[in-house]
Amino acid sequence: MDIEAPEFRRIGNNTKVTREDWMRIAVATLMAQGVDAVRVMPLSEALGVSRSSFYWYFKDRDDLLDQLLINWRETNTRAIVDRAGREAPTIIQAVLNVFECWIDEDTFNPALDAAIRSWSRNSARVRKDVDQADADRVIAIRDMYLRFSYSEEDAFIRARVLYYMQIGYYAMDLGETLDQRLSHLSAYLRSFTGVEPSTEDLRGFGPRRITASTGSRTSQSDR
Repeated sequence: MDIEAPEFRRIGNNTKVTREDWMRIAVATLMAQGVDAVRVMPLSEALGVSRSSFYWYFKDRDDLLDQLLINWRETNTRAIVDRAGREAPTIIQAVLNVFECWIDEDTFNPALDAAIRSWSRNSARVRKDVDQADADRVIAIRDMYLRFSYSEEDAFIRARVLYYMQIGYYAMDLGETLDQRLSHLSAYLRSFTGVEPSTEDLRGFGPRRITASTGSRTSQSDR
């Protein structure tokens, strides 16, 4: 197994491999090669350690696969649910909070989502998890609309349209640049809310907004 991504450079037998190292390489393998490739021996070879290291952190392969599902829920699903629940003065700003997931792969990883969905095609258990995640995400977005006085039905359908459009967008792999997507931001917002966004709403949305909201990168004021 040859994984060229820099985070998986061979670590060496004299270096302690952490649980996070095993998780990172398992996630990357799942995304690149699918769940069938997520096996103890190939992962240990990629890390440059004996397979016994694996059993310090996981009971067996099934335990690792369970942890991959937990990791996915705690990253991708939580990202959408948290942003849909974030306070906002208007529905436009609320939807822009959710849009943060679509413009930053450190917030929502579409390749991981796709890998989990592919896995679910051959696993009834994982399919159940995917169905639950989709429901949780839609409910969170629905509740966002409800806070702004949309009717129950309108809130639910708008949530479905917003969420399933984005999942379909990833599935189609259209290859648009971020700038191309942002050029349609006003029209997307009108479509999803029925409200005309203001110039102020649109100003500053993009990677700099992510920086400002997370504080994990250089702030806008420092640029």
